[in-house]
Amino acid sequence: MPSEEKVKGPASYFPSIEKTYGQPIAHWEQVIAKAGALKHMELVNHLKAEHGVGHGHANALVAWFVPKLK
Repeated sequence: MPSEEKVKGPASYFPSIEKTYGQPIAHWEQVIAKAGALKHMELVNHLKAEHGVGHGHANALVAWFVPKLK
């Protein structure tokens, strides 16, 4: 029987983010993309201030999606 690999890194927060904020991860990817060319902590602060996302969740989202946008 194959063992399930545990999700690691920023993606490990995704189930909690979806449950806590009621939006799919694709929604947050769009929010980050629309925020424009901001630095990592600027994006984290944007998610916190404008969308009420907690620091850890915001950091995980930015860490996961910003490298994919470049």
